[in-house]
Amino acid sequence: MLPRKPIEASQTSPKVDTKTLEFNPSRVPQSPEDFGTDEMLINMGPQHPSTHGVLRVEITTDGEIIKKARPFIGYLHRCFEKCSELVGYPGTMPYTDRMDYLASMNCNHGYALAVEKLMGLEVPERAEYIRVIIAELGRIASHLVSFGSYALDLGAVTPIIYAFREREVILNIFEAVCGARLTYNYYRIGGVSGDLTPKMIDMIRDFVDYFEPKLIDYDNLLSYNKIFIERTANVGVIPLDMAINYGLTGPMLRGSGMKWDLRKNDPYSIYDRFDFNIPVGTGAQGQLGDCWDRYIVRMREMKESCKIIRQAIERIPAGAAIAENIPKIIKPPKGEVYVRVENPRGEMGYYIISDGSAKAYRCKARSASFANLAILQAIAPGVMLADLVAIIGSIDIVLGDVDR
Repeated sequence: MLPRKPIEASQTSPKVDTKTLEFNPSRVPQSPEDFGTDEMLINMGPQHPSTHGVLRVEITTDGEIIKKARPFIGYLHRCFEKCSELVGYPGTMPYTDRMDYLASMNCNHGYALAVEKLMGLEVPERAEYIRVIIAELGRIASHLVSFGSYALDLGAVTPIIYAFREREVILNIFEAVCGARLTYNYYRIGGVSGDLTPKMIDMIRDFVDYFEPKLIDYDNLLSYNKIFIERTANVGVIPLDMAINYGLTGPMLRGSGMKWDLRKNDPYSIYDRFDFNIPVGTGAQGQLGDCWDRYIVRMREMKESCKIIRQAIERIPAGAAIAENIPKIIKPPKGEVYVRVENPRGEMGYYIISDGSAKAYRCKARSASFANLAILQAIAPGVMLADLVAIIGSIDIVLGDVDR
């Protein structure tokens, strides 16, 4: 056996200075900056296959607290505004129900009113009542999706099952009146595509009788649930002045306490004939303008829609469902018009320029979701990542209503 080679001094373990291992209070980090960690740039979304390229939120965070949140929006390739210059006024109508596809009827309504104002066309009274009934059913159907999906965002599964159960009844009514269950297309320039039959009116009345008590169940299930309140109260607070400066409308604005609803403040169609209230946020569970306020406004609006539907059903007159003097080829006189309606997500406006031909020279749509989403980057900094989910859900965006 060969003799072992002696270990050289340079190969021995270095000596440890035990003094450096002693506890030194001055070396304890006092703030997040003392840790020396880097900020992370991460993407939130898309969370759904249909939102590919349409929305992602670029977040700058130190791990839990959001420093910046910047929404990036994309395209849905519908080109409504450009197509409206190519297909004529009646042919444009199907494009409108694909913008906010959870409130297609309401989008139809606004465009029909804009063209009719441009033409100076008077709509039969029965058609006006039918339009209001269908628009309010659309508002309930849209708010039901908001109610169920918002709860799902925060981890509660049961509400969305209830919401889609009730929404299914509305879809059955829509299918009866127009034959479609998603991209409803029922409104026409001058009225609606078909009259409501007595059976359809009974279906609507039965739905309202069935649905109103369900709102109490929803409150018991979610609105006053302790966990839900903890996740939504005092979160994503939007002061009223900020809401106004960002051009928010609909439940986003009313959740901050402003009683502004176009059905009352700038009445269109026959809304000035009905008695209903405008729910607003009051800060009942936290600060005024928080996520809970925006949520509860939508819940209370469903009750008010039921009141409008009941009154419209009782007063609906006999007569035609569409005007008789509509020309075969619609050519509004030269001019321009802007008409706005109160959609479930806020103000939906159409600005149309007519050059006297059968096609619009220019058509511009103002949608609520686009303006409402813009406030995200103002209220997101400083909140926890989990709270950002609650904030985005409370905005209740439909990406077809964001993209143009």
